[in-house]
Amino acid sequence: MVSVQVGAAVAKGMFATVGALGTVALRVSLAAMMLVTVLRPWRTRRNARAWRSLLVYGAAVAGMNGFFYASLRTIPLGVSTAIEFTGPLAVAILASHRAIDFVWVALAAGGLVALLPIGAGAEIDPVGVSYAIAGGVCWALYIVFGRKAGTEHGLETTAIGMAIAAVLVFPVGVADAGMALFSLHLLPTALAIAILSSALPYTLEMYALPRVPAKTFGTLMSVEPAISAVVGLILLGEQLTARQWAGLGAIVLTSVGTTITAAQGVGVGVGPAPQGVDPMVGDLGSSEAPVIGS
Repeated sequence: MVSVQVGAAVAKGMFATVGALGTVALRVSLAAMMLVTVLRPWRTRRNARAWRSLLVYGAAVAGMNGFFYASLRTIPLGVSTAIEFTGPLAVAILASHRAIDFVWVALAAGGLVALLPIGAGAEIDPVGVSYAIAGGVCWALYIVFGRKAGTEHGLETTAIGMAIAAVLVFPVGVADAGMALFSLHLLPTALAIAILSSALPYTLEMYALPRVPAKTFGTLMSVEPAISAVVGLILLGEQLTARQWAGLGAIVLTSVGTTITAAQGVGVGVGPAPQGVDPMVGDLGSSEAPVIGS
């Protein structure tokens, strides 16, 4: 989460040069090149059925990143990340089977309401909010189809999904930024963004997602808006209102509460995979979907 948000802060600094769409095109394309080179997904042959989940997963990656960067043009990093969390929040609700989980979900939802442009004191751009909500929808799709694709293809899913996303977003980035997208002086910064925001965290998440229950991992990810807000404050000087900080605080409390109650119940499985279960595949009998970062 720290890696993703630092990468997003660095990316926001590139908007003045190539715009949000140009920046996400560089990030995704470079990350795809790195992942494909390292993971070499072409070694495995796949039938048409296998490609269905991979294609939806790749499209979700493209939409999640594109809408997120579009929202950052007008709203703070921490607020955008918190609103996008509606996607994982929805998945957490659907995966929940205990009454206490809905208490934490309700608290997180209250925090999100405090971040939306509703009522007095809501100083936030509604267009940026709309982009963040769209990103949350894509995040939910990324979770569901990432689980399916990840259990079938392991880490190679990351490379394939990123390559599909690159094919979708790069033409849009070129149309928006033009030839500026090919300036060599942007390459070092673009490479740093690709590593921090895509290559490293996506690989780590794809390794973890087959083994971590959705309801626990999904709600624990609510700490990311707080990390995002701190990164935005330190690196971008983004000051949030008292209402926005209250919303973020509610989401952090959700994370703490979920951690405590999860410790009293069944283990979340973040350690070594159970005996007989491939850590790259996970328990194929589990019906729970993963929740991973943006």
